[in-house]
Amino acid sequence: MAPSAESPGQPAFDAVILAGGEARRLGGADKPGLTVGGRSLVEHVVTAVADARTTIVVGPERPIPGVVFVREDPPRSGPVPALAAGLNGVTAPWVVLLAGDLPFITAPHVTALLNAATTQPPNTTADPAPPTPATQPPAAPAHPTLGETARPMSQDVAGAVAGGAVAPASGDAREPAPEEGPVGGVVMVDDGGREQWLAGVWPTARLKRALAAYPGRSLKGLLGPLTAVRLALPGRPWFDCDTMDDLEEARMNVLNEWTVLACEELGIDPATVDRDLILDLTKEVAHGVARPAAPLTAYLLGLAQGAGTAPDDAAAKLITLAKHWGQATAETLTDS
Repeated sequence: MAPSAESPGQPAFDAVILAGGEARRLGGADKPGLTVGGRSLVEHVVTAVADARTTIVVGPERPIPGVVFVREDPPRSGPVPALAAGLNGVTAPWVVLLAGDLPFITAPHVTALLNAATTQPPNTTADPAPPTPATQPPAAPAHPTLGETARPMSQDVAGAVAGGAVAPASGDAREPAPEEGPVGGVVMVDDGGREQWLAGVWPTARLKRALAAYPGRSLKGLLGPLTAVRLALPGRPWFDCDTMDDLEEARMNVLNEWTVLACEELGIDPATVDRDLILDLTKEVAHGVARPAAPLTAYLLGLAQGAGTAPDDAAAKLITLAKHWGQATAETLTDS
């Protein structure tokens, strides 16, 4: 986004979003440009860093206002060259590094990462919610609230949830400059405790120095020695869309949330809505009759149910009618 004033109490940061991979598991599709909930994946991520002074997207240029687009040289040469290209434009003391395919990440998640980077004691693993057994991962809330700074956990709990903390490498053991905060970088962990190296916050000066001296091509190799905090957050902000199944799951999650919100607005119990049946109905009507007939049919069904005139199997009857639409219209024309 365009340079903007950060939220009160929030450290100044720039954002680098890596959005130029090859997407082999998606058949070479333009992954960051795929849509979830009416917006492209990369737009979801850009929105999450709206408070950044400057947002830099490393990847093909897109019609997203206020974003700086750059490319690594050569294009698609890997995440480390892409990060280097993005860091060239970073001037804030902190940089938020994110993948371009995170549909569930939000501004509160980014704020939680920044808070952990600037307020946690070094060499800790943090989790803002009470731990749950690994065999029963917590369900993702529809609307996570991240109002509290993550707190350090005991060594035993930390090890169970996120695999323990990593001390800074000896080559970077000097005291950080004041603008770098009290700790090193913060990396998000998923529900299995695995680090997500494209979801974190890093002190800009230390990251630039480390990158200049790093000969490898692995983000883990670069960022691991700079990591001071591993952070687990509510919801699934770490969820990325590597496959078509991932993309479909993200889209269905949005549909679930929309169904709940729409039901609340309309005074309907979501448990009484057979969402899959309605989706089947609209699919059959769009395919067998006409695309605009799908939402119209769903609306008519709702009117009939509200009036109490719809039979119990109304949706099934409409599906059958749509499947035999060609035959039904031919018979009508013949009768006339």
